[in-house]
Amino acid sequence: MKNEKMTPAKKFAGLYPALLTPFDAGDRVNPEALAKLVEFNIRGGADGFYVAGSTAEVFMLTPEERRLVYRTVAEAAGGRVRLIAHIGAISTADTVAYGEFASSLGYDAISAVAPFYYKFGFGQIKEHYFAVQRAVGLPMLVYNFPGNSGVNLTADQIGEFLSDDGFIGMKHTSSDYFALQTVKSRYPGKVIYNGYDEMFLCGLAMGADGGVGSTYNFMVDKFVKMRKLFSEGDTKGALAVQDTVNRIIASLIKIGVAEGEKEVLCRLGIDMGRARSPYRAPDAAMRKRIDEEILPLLG
Repeated sequence: MKNEKMTPAKKFAGLYPALLTPFDAGDRVNPEALAKLVEFNIRGGADGFYVAGSTAEVFMLTPEERRLVYRTVAEAAGGRVRLIAHIGAISTADTVAYGEFASSLGYDAISAVAPFYYKFGFGQIKEHYFAVQRAVGLPMLVYNFPGNSGVNLTADQIGEFLSDDGFIGMKHTSSDYFALQTVKSRYPGKVIYNGYDEMFLCGLAMGADGGVGSTYNFMVDKFVKMRKLFSEGDTKGALAVQDTVNRIIASLIKIGVAEGEKEVLCRLGIDMGRARSPYRAPDAAMRKRIDEEILPLLG
């Protein structure tokens, strides 16, 4: 048994905040606040971090800023948790370059949203993913996010990646839980992450090994609790936690999720600054809703 190979599903299972990027008053990346956010989430029970993903406002970062984010998180984590670098870009060359940088910092795995905007066909997307994984050499996660990327990978298409040892699993930010369950059933040893925080319990019920989420940034402890209750067979208790999470998310949707998440963390003592334009700056109405509808539910 000692020589039994640990599957990606076991090695990478858990909860991974999709880290936000803090900015200072001059709209520069704030490494000190980012390190503080990493520490806050490790204390909250995070198993690792998904770095420079959608939640990080990644496509509004310069290449230099993006590298600063990768480096800051690696230094702050200090090898205590697993790190997954999102390296997605439209071009294969840029994606590889970000991946090689993350690899040099000791990241455990890479992930990338499918190349978007130009409406590439699946054959082109497949060539892109394989070229990136082979060039970088780290284990890779497919990032299925049809709502934002415009690319909806089917279970069969995802299988073309997961049948290869270079691909360890999938981040599934989609409400198609039939596809999630199909992929997990076919590839039980691969790690499958639920993407939508408001449906985390659905993902667990359909076989997800954990999740990657944006609201984990300020309430990862609630997802830790939900996963624990579900694993113990207390579905009713897990659903109660999901209900609280969803009340918080419903309030965030009303004020703007990216803007609201940063403001919540500011109120918790981590100076995240504001989300970059064209996101709007927080106003009195947003702060009032956070005070009345969100902060009381975080205790």
